[in-house]
Formats: sequence, structure tokens, C-alpha cells
Amino acid sequence: MDRKLKLGGSIFGHIVFCFSFLWFTGCTSDKKEPEFLFRTALLVNEDHTWFKAFAYFGEILEERSDGRIKVEIYPSEQLAKEIEAIRLIQADVIDMTTTGSTLTNWFEVATFCELPFLMQDSTDMNRYINGPIGKLMEEEMIEKSGLRALGHFERGARHLTSNRPIRHPDDLKGLIIRVPNVPSFVTAWSALGAKPTPMAFSEVFTSLQQGTIQAQENPFAMINNAGFAEVQKYVNLTGHVISWVYPVVGEKQFQRLPSDLQEIFLLAGKDMQDYEHRLFLENEKSVQEELKTKGMKFIKVDKKAFEEKCSNAIYESLSPEMQKIYRQLKQEKQDAS
Repeated sequence: MDRKLKLGGSIFGHIVFCFSFLWFTGCTSDKKEPEFLFRTALLVNEDHTWFKAFAYFGEILEERSDGRIKVEIYPSEQLAKEIEAIRLIQADVIDMTTTGSTLTNWFEVATFCELPFLMQDSTDMNRYINGPIGKLMEEEMIEKSGLRALGHFERGARHLTSNRPIRHPDDLKGLIIRVPNVPSFVTAWSALGAKPTPMAFSEVFTSLQQGTIQAQENPFAMINNAGFAEVQKYVNLTGHVISWVYPVVGEKQFQRLPSDLQEIFLLAGKDMQDYEHRLFLENEKSVQEELKTKGMKFIKVDKKAFEEKCSNAIYESLSPEMQKIYRQLKQEKQDAS
């Protein structure tokens, strides 16, 4: 009797398990696999506004495409550093990233994304982005680097961090500064008397910690996001660059989408830009106080002395064609003011 009960129980259990398995697999099989997967490499971590913006982009894109498009995001250079990410997009290995003046490795006009001492504020920046120079950049981006801009993210002014106060260019003598792999940055800091060292962003914290480099320059949000307050004491308010980055997708990958999904994709990109801008403005209000709370001291600098010392070197480093654009931009700025 006991054996029959045990046998009956085991058969019943097996039947229940089978039905449960069939029910579960039946339910999961109803879920659509995406037709298009976009793998995104970011240099920032999950706390940064760019990551949050891409997460929002992925959510609205999946919803609006009825699950036909999915976005996977890999922060903190997990997939690739910026230049490598662009090359992987071109090779059709990954699909999206953020980039700006690094694109000078493909076309020269991208230098105006982050040319030192060109722009003074976001009003200047938006005038350039929405004017002929911005249109030219977006066209060159597609033609020469195979990337399509989905909008732009304002970066905020870049400032120099260090472990000694820097008030004047004379204070920079011999200072080893990490810069992104952008020719105009190397030109500017060399002219100012420092020793600029191009380096991937993911290597900066450890290099500061070990003393391989002594300083770096970035907007407030990046300084905070990367934890540089742990290894740097001063934020020297150089404000030497007002800049933006583009959230980009590979043009080949974009063109694979049918026309209805292309329209959804581009509209979601504009909504991502608006969402990120709201986050950026909120963050700018709080991040400076957060850096001060973490022990960083803010140093006012002789900004005019910085600009005067390197402006000629920056201009001379440009090709004749870019010098012409530079003069036009300066004239436009004078006319607007």
C-alpha cells in the first residue's frame, strides 16, 4: 500500500512538473525576440546622465517599436574605449556610443566640438550646433566615419583638477596632464607650459593614484562620476572648453531598419536628448556642492591669461580651411554680442 501511494505520488508529481514546464515554456515562447539589437558602449558609469539617457532611450524605443528594437548598454568602457568603440561600430561588431572631438581622427571639422577657448557658454554652443557648422559636422560624420548623430548632450565647461592650486599658466610648468586623444587639447596644454598625455578615460583614476599623471581636465559631472575627489585636491576653474558629445549609431546599422522603425528611432533620439538635458541641468546645480563636500577646493584662475597664451598656437594648428571657419565663428560671436 505504501509503495502504491509513493508510486502514485511520484507519478502525480511528475505530471504536475510536466504541466508546469509546458505552461512556463508556453508563456515564455509568446514573448517576442527583438528583430534589431543595438549594443551600446559608454565610457561613463551607471550614475552618469548619459547612461540614464540611454536607458530611457532603450525603454521608449522598445515600447514604441512593440518590442522589435532592443538596446543593450555597457557602461564604464566595458566593451571598448571611445576610439575602439567607433571602430567596432564601423566593423559592425557593436552599434552605438557617444563621441565628440575624438572624431577629428576621421574628419577635421569635429575639432570645433571641443576647441579650447572658442565658446564661452551654452548659448554659443547651441548657435554652433544648430548653425552651418553643426550641419557640416553631422554630414561629415555620416560620410567619413559612418556614424549618425541622434542629437547632442551638453557636457558643461571643462576644468583642470590637480593636487596643487593653478591660478596662472606659469603655475602649469612641467605639470603632467591627462587629456583625451584630441590634437587641439595637446596643442593648447603644451602652449600653456604643461605636459599633456593622451590617455583613455578608464585609466585616469589609477594613473592619478600612482602618480603617472598629476592632473586631468573634465566637466564637473565627470570629475564627480569618476571619483577624482579621492585622488585630486583642487578644481581649478579654467572653463577652457565648452563642449558637447553626440549619441551616435552606426549608419549601416541604422539603414537596416525599415522606414517605420527609422522614424521611431530618430524621434526617440530627440526625446533622449531632451531627457538628458533635464538631467544635466538638475545635476549641474548639485554636483559642485557635492565635490566641495568631498573635500575638493575650487580655485579661481586668470582665465584671460590662459586664453591669450594658447590662442595663437591653437589657431596655427588648424588647417587653412579650418582657420577660415574659426574666423567665421569668431565673427558670428562678435555680431551676436
